Amino acid sequence: MKTILITGSNGLLGQNLIKLLTVKNIYNIYGVSKGENRIKSKVGYIYTSIDITNKEKLVHFLHKVNPDVIIHTAAMTNVDQCELHPKECDLINVDVVKNLTEICEEFDIHLIHISTDFIFDGEKGYYKEEDKPNPINYYGLSKLKSEQIITNSKVKHTILRTILVFGLTDELKSNIVIWVKNSIENKQNINVVTDQLRMPTLVDNLAKACIYAFENRIEGVFNISSNTLMSIYEVALAVADVFNLDSSYINPIPTSKLNQPAKRPFKTGFDLTKSKNELNLPSISFNKSLQIFKNQLKV
Repeated sequence: MKTILITGSNGLLGQNLIKLLTVKNIYNIYGVSKGENRIKSKVGYIYTSIDITNKEKLVHFLHKVNPDVIIHTAAMTNVDQCELHPKECDLINVDVVKNLTEICEEFDIHLIHISTDFIFDGEKGYYKEEDKPNPINYYGLSKLKSEQIITNSKVKHTILRTILVFGLTDELKSNIVIWVKNSIENKQNINVVTDQLRMPTLVDNLAKACIYAFENRIEGVFNISSNTLMSIYEVALAVADVFNLDSSYINPIPTSKLNQPAKRPFKTGFDLTKSKNELNLPSISFNKSLQIFKNQLKV
């Protein structure tokens, strides 16, 4: 029976991976994160609170668990915080990956790593896996560094790049869809940019891609997202429409009005051909993803 270790198991992707894998009932599953376990169900996996930035503790734990696969979802993802605190960002997004890569290489562990569209500068959009990265903020740079550590090693690896992940967790962790929905329901006006284009990703599909990759021993770099390129303002309008909310609370603004510490790429989005062919990734629109999420909230 294979042993699967998930870092960041309290996060959006981590929680969904735990739930999908425990249903299969064919793996030894370990989840690690900081603090208490936030998943309601405690059955079918073992949770351990650990600071993965502590190399000694991380190495000791991995030697004890001896996983066949590590799905590394933990990261510092707040773009502005990464810009303002680059050392802290590197500690989590780069140094941890270096440590994991060394261990995976030594013990022949398949490493599945989550990356981002922010490794690109946003000048052209619809990026292919082989397009040249050119990050314009520190978060993107840190994720590019982590990719390079992995690809320059001999470790068996799968890198999944993704965009604006949203979906269901037990405590409804904040994401673009939840933020828009909750804000309008609370009659709060929100400013949403019109000049940043993205392809939002339902977490279920990202989690399934992770599992498909290790179950089928697929290696390489892959793009994972919906098939719909739209402005974040259009994303917010779609959320209002699907949940029957008043879109007048959504104020369209240009990025320049936000005065954010970190620059954002204006147009990302992915070419999904490789993932469709090799990861059996379904082509799914953002609206269809929203409907799935809406139905999950009703259960």
